[in-house]
Amino acid sequence: MGRGKYYNRWRRFGEAVEHGVYYGGWAAYMAKCLSLQGRLQLDQRVFAVGAQAPLPLKVAFVSDLHAGPLTHAAIFDAIVDAVNAFSPDVVLLGGDYVSLHHKYVKTFASRVVRIRSRFGIFGVFGNHDLWLDDQYIKAHLEAAGVRFLVNSSVRLPDPYADFSICGLDEPGVGAPDAASMFSDTAPHRIVVMHSPIGMHQLAGHRFDIAFCGHTHGGQVALPNGRPIILPPGSGDRRFSNGLFQLSEGGQLLVSRGVGMSDIPIRLFAGSEIHLCTMI
Repeated sequence: MGRGKYYNRWRRFGEAVEHGVYYGGWAAYMAKCLSLQGRLQLDQRVFAVGAQAPLPLKVAFVSDLHAGPLTHAAIFDAIVDAVNAFSPDVVLLGGDYVSLHHKYVKTFASRVVRIRSRFGIFGVFGNHDLWLDDQYIKAHLEAAGVRFLVNSSVRLPDPYADFSICGLDEPGVGAPDAASMFSDTAPHRIVVMHSPIGMHQLAGHRFDIAFCGHTHGGQVALPNGRPIILPPGSGDRRFSNGLFQLSEGGQLLVSRGVGMSDIPIRLFAGSEIHLCTMI
């Protein structure tokens, strides 16, 4: 068990039962055959941040992989192909790499090694990661080339030295510390965090854009995309998915993510990754 809070015995028992029911991935296979896992959607956006770099900065954001018996692994291959076709400068990972058992990180890590990113791959933890063996998950993803940012930041090299990538620890079950994360950063700050409730931690801090996931867009939604139920720790329902201009400045992009938890289907809340250009 990892360092995440609120992983009580009832939640552990429920996930153990779920793991037993879905073991072997039969449900994900059947759901995929019935087209109930959907196709990966590519959300492409341009953000004007007024940077001084001579060329645009290309950022790919991928969240909520949920490798395990509920998510068919073929979608991870589609992610690699789409990200590499974008030729990103930076790849950001928003956490929840696994569901139900930490061992499933190997399924995703074996694909991560194929991702090509000019300045690296940076990740944060999700609640599911911290409830399981987060050190095991970290070790396998670091071996695949991921650098974890836990309340810390990294300044990009020239010609993008006016950008910092800032990673917040999981806002709901971890130990987020925005003050530490934002210390000694470049003028332009790109934040990656797992959940939109991290906005509470970011209050009073300046940033250009924050990327997060966790909500799955409800995973099962009404035909208009309105989520029926959001997972605990999602916060304000208006931040269920999409791009938001914040009144205090900066923008928030909430991803529906990629994988599935609790049930192996998505309905009117398709899997997505984000291919963003900063100018």
